[in-house]
Amino acid sequence: MATEVVHSENLKIEAADGFALAATLHRSPAERGTCVVVNSATAAPRQFYQHYAAALAERGFATVTYDYRGIGGSRPKSLRGFRASMGDWVFSDMTGVLDWVRLQGHDKLLIIGHSFGGQTPGLLKEKTQISGMLALSAQSGHWRVQGGSQRLPVLFHTHVTLRVLPQFFGYMPWSRFGSAEDLPKGVAVEWARWCRNRHYLLDDPELPVERYAEFTAPVRAYSIADDDWGSAPSVDEMMSAYPNVERQHIEPRQHGLDRMGHFGYFRPKSAALWQRDFAWLASL
Repeated sequence: MATEVVHSENLKIEAADGFALAATLHRSPAERGTCVVVNSATAAPRQFYQHYAAALAERGFATVTYDYRGIGGSRPKSLRGFRASMGDWVFSDMTGVLDWVRLQGHDKLLIIGHSFGGQTPGLLKEKTQISGMLALSAQSGHWRVQGGSQRLPVLFHTHVTLRVLPQFFGYMPWSRFGSAEDLPKGVAVEWARWCRNRHYLLDDPELPVERYAEFTAPVRAYSIADDDWGSAPSVDEMMSAYPNVERQHIEPRQHGLDRMGHFGYFRPKSAALWQRDFAWLASL
């Protein structure tokens, strides 16, 4: 297929509660009537997915990337005192973006869900127009099902760091410890609470987890061999909530890649892996 010129337009999309979310719409002349929404991982700004989104657009999929409130272009000047939760990310932000896409008149709506972005679409109230989801490292966050090198760090962060630091700073200052984005206090606290549950968010009595049974569209769910944060057992546990899952496992070295980890699938070096999944998306 010849390379198509991709046009990327930055825009604002209203969440279900009216909050303005930063988003980017990627399109090309090859558009086929299908729109793909990329649901980001926790603390991952939409720009991280720009190469992947452009590749989807080249193949004819109109593609929307967006930032949850408090992240990237949807972050206020100060996170201190900014009210947001993971529930807001699902029931207001994700819902608002999907509603906006439905109003654009596309024939099909597909989801790419990375980590948190693939864990939570089953909680959505309206799912009938979703034709399928590709889920990457969409795992349970409980420490017992993480890979060996991540068990103790996840145990420590979810019981100590994510509980204490947001109370002290008024937000979670991830950027002080690495390249991750800071998190609103409510997001960090709720995430830590889910991670302390043995079955992660599925154990939260305040969530409508019964809705997962209604997500009958096909789901292709990947785990990655060197992703200790999204180990195969952790992905198995989270994806067991969806009724129509095809599980896949990636061994990076079989594809000429030294390492992928939790984020490597979306980096340009992994582009050869995308083509099979684009074909799967096109078949839905």
